[in-house]
Amino acid sequence: MSSPVYVALDTIDLDHAKAVATAVRNHVGGIKLGLEFFTANGRAGVREMAKLDLPIFLDLKLHDIPNTVAKAIQALRPLDPAIITIHASGGRAMMEDAKAAAPSGTKVVAVTVLTSLDGEDLKSVGLNGNAHDQVERLADLAQAAGLDGIVCSGNEVAAAKARWHNGFFVVPGLRPGGKATADQKRVMTPRAALDNGASILVIGRPITQADDPDAAARAIAATL
Repeated sequence: MSSPVYVALDTIDLDHAKAVATAVRNHVGGIKLGLEFFTANGRAGVREMAKLDLPIFLDLKLHDIPNTVAKAIQALRPLDPAIITIHASGGRAMMEDAKAAAPSGTKVVAVTVLTSLDGEDLKSVGLNGNAHDQVERLADLAQAAGLDGIVCSGNEVAAAKARWHNGFFVVPGLRPGGKATADQKRVMTPRAALDNGASILVIGRPITQADDPDAAARAIAATL
């Protein structure tokens, strides 16, 4: 069975991304390329990373009117990503159009509540209830729209899975020590997230900023 860990290569440096991915390739199931990487390197950079023969999670968190998101995904079809993200808060029609535009083998998953946000942040932008309530609400909407799954923190994945038994759950904000760092507020250990129902574990800085990324990835894999 392939590792559930996708290493988050959040860098503008293509050579560095390739070096890290090459170093950890035996201990991860795929690589996540986000907005930082994509705006610097574009589709050509994604093609370069694809040469490493690891599944690619294209984490662009698309959020716009339905037609624009659908056309953006159509433009990405030649890259054939394993996973692509959109924002659930874009609404049901946007999610339906995104799924319809994606390649048949690509999982389209909806971001619910970013792991950098907590209840006070949601309140500040006019959303009532806590992060847990919002994740459940958007998970139901994503399921109704025919998506493959959602992105949520490890704190909400068990509740989401209970509502969506065959859903695909991407969990970021993971820290081997369980402690929040930098801009992450809602975090969990990789093992706990997997036990709670995560399908994919997105891990960045604990691997990419380690003195020895290979050893860090191997140590995390050993806990799973």
